[in-house]
Amino acid sequence: MKNQVFRISLTAALAGFLFGFDTVVISGANQPIKEIWDTNWFLGDSIFTFHGIFIMSMALWGTVLGSLFGGIPCDRLGRKKTLLWIGILYFISAMGSALAAEPYSFSFFRFIGGIGVGASSVAAPVYISEISSANNRGRLTAMYQFNIVFGILVAFISNYLIGVLFEENIAWRWMLGIEGLPALIYTLMVFRIPNSPRWLLMKNREEFIIHKSLMLLGIKSEEASARLSKIKASLQETTKEKKEKLFSGKYRKVLLLAFFIAFFNQLSGINFVLYYAPEILERAGLASGESLFSSISIGIVNLLFTFTGIALIDKLGRKQLMYIGSIGYIISLAMVGWCFYSGASSILLLIFILVFIASHAVGQGAVIWVFISEIFPNKIRSYGQSWGTGTHWVFAALITLITPTFLDAEIGIFKENPWPIFLFFAFMMVLQLLWVLFMMPETKGVSLEELAKRLIKKDSASD
Repeated sequence: MKNQVFRISLTAALAGFLFGFDTVVISGANQPIKEIWDTNWFLGDSIFTFHGIFIMSMALWGTVLGSLFGGIPCDRLGRKKTLLWIGILYFISAMGSALAAEPYSFSFFRFIGGIGVGASSVAAPVYISEISSANNRGRLTAMYQFNIVFGILVAFISNYLIGVLFEENIAWRWMLGIEGLPALIYTLMVFRIPNSPRWLLMKNREEFIIHKSLMLLGIKSEEASARLSKIKASLQETTKEKKEKLFSGKYRKVLLLAFFIAFFNQLSGINFVLYYAPEILERAGLASGESLFSSISIGIVNLLFTFTGIALIDKLGRKQLMYIGSIGYIISLAMVGWCFYSGASSILLLIFILVFIASHAVGQGAVIWVFISEIFPNKIRSYGQSWGTGTHWVFAALITLITPTFLDAEIGIFKENPWPIFLFFAFMMVLQLLWVLFMMPETKGVSLEELAKRLIKKDSASD
């Protein structure tokens, strides 16, 4: 059973690999596109640049759309079919972006890829959490985050190697287009995974179909029947209650929990660092080639500490990892700000950036997708996941959109020295630490049905 569920979970989690690759691959194309298409100009009298909106953040606005509305196909078509379409969207985006003749079509295809990223952050964690047990749910769902990190590392390595092999004016096209290969492989692999038994039961499918789906997960016939009865009892209990919308007062607590973990995830500055890693390192004194190579070290540290987070999430629990990550965030971000302010060596700054990445990987990185996917009841899980991931991506898009206004060497408000940006992120992580201390519940080792009862019951009692 463990091997079967692991294999199926890993297949679904590969959507995270494409997520990570697609999100970071633009960092290698950032500077060449700016020069080739001359995109670094302000839009009218606004503070926003064309480059910030149409080149760097367009995929993220697609991600916002995909995450906010990803719950709809996830609920109506099913988790499996949604994952299948996500693979197709990634493939179209990779090919279209690589072949784009001008910035507008480029932005359109990046937007398509963003929809795939957003929808995958809904469908994959929900699917994995629904096919796993209370004892291994954290580790299996966290494989989605591991694959995000692995995709990020591969994107950094791919960008570096392609940058060495090709001229700059053509290299960025290969950087973006190479994603089409893993997207195609992933799409074919999804055909072989079963539908989520919980989703089949919610859609009133015949019991023998649901039973077969449980058997395909490697569960023995007797245990499959027992698990089916338990899930059915939970759904029947929910159905008896008055039908309420996601944003009713009943679900206020879980909505706030999903909002804040997503909000603080982005206000740590993680996407700011990942998207603009080469540029940040260049500002610290590294040459262009060195900054691209140093970006690989970010990917390696991210991967290693994600392993650590996955190993510990079902042992220490979600809350303990968030404590560790928050303290690491505060120290590393404050020191990065100090390095920029004092003009410390680029090597020292890189070390503290790596500490920041490690803190993210073992804390927020390992926890966020697991936590959001497990706190909502069965009936609204896909829509609740959309709410949490939508919040995450709205703030990711906003931060990426306005970054050129602050960071750009020619037009940025902090073009001389970006140290205030890092101190702002450090302050936000102090607030995250307080949120974890006073508001975040521990969810390890509790079944989805029991966990929902606890959170919803507490919320109802407070009304």
